[in-house]
Amino acid sequence: MATATASGLAVLAPRPLLPAPGRRRQAPALGCGPSRPRGLYSAPRGRVLCLAAPAPAAPSTTDAGQDRLQKVPISNIRNFCIIAHIDHGKSTLADKLLELTGTVQKREMKEQFLDNMDLERERGITIKLQAARMRYVMNNEPYCLNLIDTPGHVDFSYEVSRSLAACEGALLVVDASQGVEAQTLANVYLALENNLEIIPVLNKIDLPGAEPDRVAQEIEEIIGLDCRDAVRCSAKEGIGITEILDALVTKIPPPKDTAKDPLRALIFDSYYDPYRGVIVYFRVIDGSIKKGDKICFMANGKEYVADEIGVLSPNQMQVDELYAGEVGYLSASIRSVADARVGDTITHYSKKADHALPGYSQATPMVFCGLFPIDADQFEELREALEKLQLNDAALKFEPESSSAMGFGFRCGFLGLLHMEIVQERLEREYNLNLIITAPSVVYRVNCADGETVECSNPSLLPEPGKRRSIEEPYVKIEMLTPKDYIGSIMELAQDRRGEFKEMNFITESRAKLIYELPLAEMVGDFFDQLKSRSKGYASMEYSLIGYRESQLVKLDIQINGDPVEALSTIVHRDKAYAVGRALTHKLKELIPRQMFRVPIQACIGTKVIASEALSAIRKDVLSKCYGGDITRKKKLLKKQAEGKKRMKAIGRVDVPQEAFMAVLKLEKEVL
Repeated sequence: MATATASGLAVLAPRPLLPAPGRRRQAPALGCGPSRPRGLYSAPRGRVLCLAAPAPAAPSTTDAGQDRLQKVPISNIRNFCIIAHIDHGKSTLADKLLELTGTVQKREMKEQFLDNMDLERERGITIKLQAARMRYVMNNEPYCLNLIDTPGHVDFSYEVSRSLAACEGALLVVDASQGVEAQTLANVYLALENNLEIIPVLNKIDLPGAEPDRVAQEIEEIIGLDCRDAVRCSAKEGIGITEILDALVTKIPPPKDTAKDPLRALIFDSYYDPYRGVIVYFRVIDGSIKKGDKICFMANGKEYVADEIGVLSPNQMQVDELYAGEVGYLSASIRSVADARVGDTITHYSKKADHALPGYSQATPMVFCGLFPIDADQFEELREALEKLQLNDAALKFEPESSSAMGFGFRCGFLGLLHMEIVQERLEREYNLNLIITAPSVVYRVNCADGETVECSNPSLLPEPGKRRSIEEPYVKIEMLTPKDYIGSIMELAQDRRGEFKEMNFITESRAKLIYELPLAEMVGDFFDQLKSRSKGYASMEYSLIGYRESQLVKLDIQINGDPVEALSTIVHRDKAYAVGRALTHKLKELIPRQMFRVPIQACIGTKVIASEALSAIRKDVLSKCYGGDITRKKKLLKKQAEGKKRMKAIGRVDVPQEAFMAVLKLEKEVL
């Protein structure tokens, strides 16, 4: 018979160890013996089995992570992002925060969990901002932590600025072995502009070369942040993660309680789903939004019904309502990518807000290039792909362009060379396009003789020499942080690129900051690669546009058989024109197939030829049948051949193969 115990669990009466004579031994009532399949088991006849539920245990942080959809008061919401220089451990720290709060189970965990693009994993960098909602319990009080992981490269600073506008605080992660880098400073200034509470975090303290005391002193001297309470951690080893979570709760202020005001939600990111349309990521600033509400986008007045709303944790999880301070996503069967733009304000259709949120300042492209499909039939596909990609990458700008050599394509503007490279790879991978990309260029200002000022990003659009008075090019202020051993080689690099030295400061005994002003056109080539090469990877840089200056710039034309090839024209400084023209003509001579007539290849400034090469003609031996005889017979045949070649050259046309264009465009990127 069953007897009750203090814990509430009924225990069966003991059974004899030996079976009764003549009876087959039975498997235990609760056992899974070899003769009994797995499944439900019933107690032997005459016995009653009662299992009582165990007493509830206190919820751990990991268990609390499973309840992250539960609502908390607005005073318990914390919105923060992680900012740092590239490769200082942002994504690793985000992984540990997700794991420790139970947002992602350990069996599902993988490195760079929030970096969901293959491109990000291959390169080991963050390209897109990612949001994740976590639940953390401190002093038996549940808190909702909304994390936004941001990129670290200077080319993706627009992603960082959009993240900061949706937060009240930021974790500033600094590598304890490398110290303050150029992008660290840039991100701190962005955070200060948005009035965010900044929590310094010294990461990678487990490394043998880590010097947390020195780096803390650097942060205080260079940035001016108090580092007495800076959290020292190792995201890889899991050291100090709990202290970071506690600091987030205690130091970052909660959002304002404006849940009863009319709805205003800021769109900070979006992407296109082929089945659900445009998916919008937003932060609710005022009011609340429910599933099924009729909403309106204030910039264009478009109306939609919110079919689905939810939170990112980090996968999409549906909820019924979001209120002020919360971060989530919205799906409303939006088919037009132009209807939901980043920076727009969402409000209720029936109870509209009085005015829209400030949104974001428009990103200013700094580098331009032409994108052309190899197959002309893919032009429309390229247009659709760029529109969808622009929805996900608000810094991308494009406009149609046509070229006599490469057909129809688009002139695209980017924030930098890495941005350009990433967009090209995403178009080829995600949309299966085969593309040609022209050499990167910048926007020039042309002062015409009639007083008009024209902006020109394409050499083919440059006015004639007689119509222009001067050409101005964009200049940037560049700050380079480097160990003192490499100061000389980096100064030499900047001087070679027409840089103007401004100042040099020793921020510590062993590290210096160099400030130069140099033309943007000189930096869009391989400047960053050369900087890393000359400093063995230790130097870092940050740049900003400071305006336009007049320079001795000329248009370098390439003529093949007397016909200018607009696709190969470039705008260069007069001092570099000869070297660039020499390199281009030499490369074209190798790539263009020989013709039946002599083909001159010339680099010209206006009508003046500064470099020239020539393809010799494919010559038929017309004297092969003359075994002897008078010399006049041979001269007659040669004269006849020369006249034919002359006539052929007058009416002949040289077709430059696609491979030659691609090779020369690649060369232009190297020599410009």
